[in-house]
Amino acid sequence: MTRPPFEPASDLDIETVSNQLGRQARNVLGIAARCVCGAPTVVATAPRLGDGTPFPTMYYLSHPAATAAMSDLEAAQIMPELQQLVQTDEEVGAAYRAAHEQYLADRESIAVVDEIAGISAGGMPVRVKCLHALAAHSLAAGPGVNPIGDLALARGDWSPLVCECREYPVRAASAGH
Repeated sequence: MTRPPFEPASDLDIETVSNQLGRQARNVLGIAARCVCGAPTVVATAPRLGDGTPFPTMYYLSHPAATAAMSDLEAAQIMPELQQLVQTDEEVGAAYRAAHEQYLADRESIAVVDEIAGISAGGMPVRVKCLHALAAHSLAAGPGVNPIGDLALARGDWSPLVCECREYPVRAASAGH
């Protein structure tokens, strides 16, 4: 298997992600997507954490403005609409299932973790459960791979093409979390 294309995280990236999250970033394999200013937006996380815990969410949204935009969409209750789209539009449903398979292949190219076999993120392949995870996958994989993540990004009030890093001050990271 070929490893997904993401660049290794620098010490500055880890510090930035830790500040974005308000806790120490753990088990970061690399940066899967960046803001136009260069700040991390999506981190790629190991499928098994350092303490041995299986972790299915390989692509993790860290950018505060992106996270806020996905939270706003979830609060606006668009997930049932997107869920219905997955169930009723054959093309969208097929693309969503393919996105799930691609996600699994990406993660398994890093490590196969039996406890999370077949489990991707965000509710894939048949549910819409977490727009944060689906948007993170879209940003990491690029447009056209995850149709629901793409729709969430299109409907949100954040764009990966516009830097909002200074508008969302990050909290200081606390060690040990």
